[in-house]
Amino acid sequence: MKKILIIADGILAKQFLERVIESEAGENSYYVITYNQETLPKKRPENFKFFEFDPTSFEKLSIILNEQFFHIMILLSNELDVKVTYKNIRALDKRVQIVLMDRWDMQIEDKRLFKLNSRDILATRFKDYLPGMPVVAQNVGLGIGEIMEISVPIGSSYVYRHLASIQQNKWKIAAVYRANNLILARPTLMIMPNDVLLAIGDPKVLQSVFRSVKQELGQFPAPFGSSIYCLVDMLHMNEKEINTLINDALLLHSKLNSKKLHVKVINPTISRAFDKIKSYRNNHINIMIDYFETVAHKALKADTEKMDIGLIVVMNNFFQKNRHTLFNCKLPVLKMGKLGFASLKEGVILSNDAEEIEKESSVIFDVAKQLSLDIKLYMYDPESLGEKNNLVEHFDNLSKLFGRDVDVIRSEKNPLLKLKNKDYIVQFLPFSTKVLESNFFSIFSTDMEKLHFKLANNYQLFIPTTV
Repeated sequence: MKKILIIADGILAKQFLERVIESEAGENSYYVITYNQETLPKKRPENFKFFEFDPTSFEKLSIILNEQFFHIMILLSNELDVKVTYKNIRALDKRVQIVLMDRWDMQIEDKRLFKLNSRDILATRFKDYLPGMPVVAQNVGLGIGEIMEISVPIGSSYVYRHLASIQQNKWKIAAVYRANNLILARPTLMIMPNDVLLAIGDPKVLQSVFRSVKQELGQFPAPFGSSIYCLVDMLHMNEKEINTLINDALLLHSKLNSKKLHVKVINPTISRAFDKIKSYRNNHINIMIDYFETVAHKALKADTEKMDIGLIVVMNNFFQKNRHTLFNCKLPVLKMGKLGFASLKEGVILSNDAEEIEKESSVIFDVAKQLSLDIKLYMYDPESLGEKNNLVEHFDNLSKLFGRDVDVIRSEKNPLLKLKNKDYIVQFLPFSTKVLESNFFSIFSTDMEKLHFKLANNYQLFIPTTV
């Protein structure tokens, strides 16, 4: 039986003692020190011993601390009394674990002291009752936010996704609450609107997951970032290429939910194109001219590391030369096609990896919705029929939810042959390591991602495979 000392005073202390007595199962022995009888509850169990004296008295406290206590709790309403009582205990016992109710943000360095800030606890509990706030477990585990409930809104990017399609790094979905029923997590479980996810993991990661789950369609380039970025290398781009890149970036900025368009110019030269770029500068368009950096991939890497970028717009030549740098940015990349951006009518999806496509489906629907694109899902590779059927079901659910039709096209022939001559499409595909492989060796593959270069003349949106 463990001996626990409670030093208590005031209304809060009385409620605490009543809760302890109600919940106690007789496994511990309690010593309670109070100033007066008013603090004590009416019920007096046999495993509780009560003492009435001033705990700031070193001599009186030393008599009680002749016992070896496992735990000491201090709940006093006066700051000076708390400090003096704590010092007296530490003078008598250097090793005992102390839990202290702190209402004054006391600065005490002690590895064996745990301070509970009453104002923080109350503020957190009030916040929990606000709609749209993450609810974290307070009385289980560490109580630091490593266990969280997350409600899934109807427009969430997580809706109609299987748990297996959600990358859970440093966090896990342990269970799902649906219609007041608990469903234990399994890979094939599909998240439905208004579900509540019970998530466990790193508190900082869970905060990020919470924002991601609450993110609704119509927000792209979020959650990757808030702005669009394009890089103009005037030494290696002609005037036509520069104008095309800038015009497409401006159109995208006007149609997508982008806070700012960042245009980086390196190797600047005196020209009409340069004057035109500078004239675009305003509150929503940031023109950055770098007279010192001459290497494109270095400028790209530096900017993406320090700026809140959610989409990179590039020409095909730049993409082919800098695939590895773009891949390492872990951001969506729109590679431009030959025909103008304004001509785009359809978004097409063709991939051998159904699981990766399901991961990126929320981004696909988001972009298609904002750009008013029809969605076509090409079904190829009959060997993975089961996975493909799950993918069709997933897209069908999303199409009903967001009011965008998905045209499922089943074909035994490689759809690349048909799509190659269509100038009005944008291909959605995962930005995986397959894209980095040599085009020469990939030409013999049947993998759609490895064959991305077959549609090099078309617009392509490469979406990072990490969630």
